[in-house]
Amino acid sequence: PLLAHDKDHDTFRYLFLIVPCFLLALLINNRFSLFEILWTFSIYLESVSILPQLVLLQRTKNVDNLTGNYVFLLGMYRGFYILNWVYRYMTEPGYSAWIVWLSGLVQTALYADFFYYYLQAWKQSKKLQLPA
Repeated sequence: PLLAHDKDHDTFRYLFLIVPCFLLALLINNRFSLFEILWTFSIYLESVSILPQLVLLQRTKNVDNLTGNYVFLLGMYRGFYILNWVYRYMTEPGYSAWIVWLSGLVQTALYADFFYYYLQAWKQSKKLQLPA
């Protein structure tokens, strides 16, 4: 069977993301109810869910075009989300979603290093390579 991952490099311990996100959702939420905690957990987990992919790309160093473009577009999507929040904040009186805002900023910050190397490679018309 065809394997979709590289066992030698794909060793990220995902529980290091899941457990802290769940504990944070228990501690910091808008309302202590099952659905609110699960929603908050999903927001926190989404903010760090790109880490295994970024770590894998960092370990393998060479990034194929399809994967590089995909990760870049995921980051751009989050950037447009931030623009949407700014727009809503300015046009909707009382709009506030601080858990979503902070989580989104964390997620966008995680892409910053990748963006730098992606744009450098694009500007120089070179294959994207990440430092180890």
